[in-house]
Amino acid sequence: MIRSILFATDLGIYAPVVMQHALGLARSFSADLHVVHVVEPMGLFAESVLQSYLDEQAFSELHRQGMATMLSNIEQRVLESLRDELAEGQQDLALIRSVKVIQGEPAHVILRQSRKLSVDLLILGSHGQPTGSISHLGRTAARVIDLAQVPVYLVPLMQRRHRADR
Repeated sequence: MIRSILFATDLGIYAPVVMQHALGLARSFSADLHVVHVVEPMGLFAESVLQSYLDEQAFSELHRQGMATMLSNIEQRVLESLRDELAEGQQDLALIRSVKVIQGEPAHVILRQSRKLSVDLLILGSHGQPTGSISHLGRTAARVIDLAQVPVYLVPLMQRRHRADR
């Protein structure tokens, strides 16, 4: 029985398609839907540029408060986009129990959230950077599938589907 679902979104161009799958399954099972978006940590180059312009105290303060503010702002934007997307479907909006924006390595954050929330199903798109193998899975999707302890519902990237039809 599926009572709780975690929808991991990259907020990319295909996110609304994946969201429709998540909402459809949540509706079908009368399940709670949790949404997570992961912001990857700042790269070494970006950090070194910031450090060259800021003193150590300002850099630390930016990390502490700036990151929290940024994550909160992104969370608000995610909520607003969900409300806009679901303007007609207030019942669908009621299925969404939480929206979180968390910094970290995407696959690890998604898996940690799935355990923390005790979800029964993970939903994510197949898109992302190719892993270099024959597989058309992105790096995050491949890692989540490899390490997940619950079923994973993977929505294929539409663009790749069209390419395969040629």
